[in-house]
Amino acid sequence: MATLLLENLKSNLTLLEMEPAGGGCFEISVDGEEIYSKLATGEFPEEQMILDAVAARMA
Repeated sequence: MATLLLENLKSNLTLLEMEPAGGGCFEISVDGEEIYSKLATGEFPEEQMILDAVAARMA
C-alpha cells in the first residue's frame, strides 16, 4: 500500500508515516482525518479505493 501511494502521489506528498500495530488494525489518515479504518469495516481495503480517497483529500 505504501509503495502504491508513493508511486502515484510522490510529487504531492510531504510525509508518509507507517506505524506498526497489532490486533487487525489498518487505518489510513490524511492530515489527521481518517480515510479508512479496517477496525470499523472489518475488511481490508481495495488499493484503488485508498489511492482515490487519499488523492481526493490532497486535491
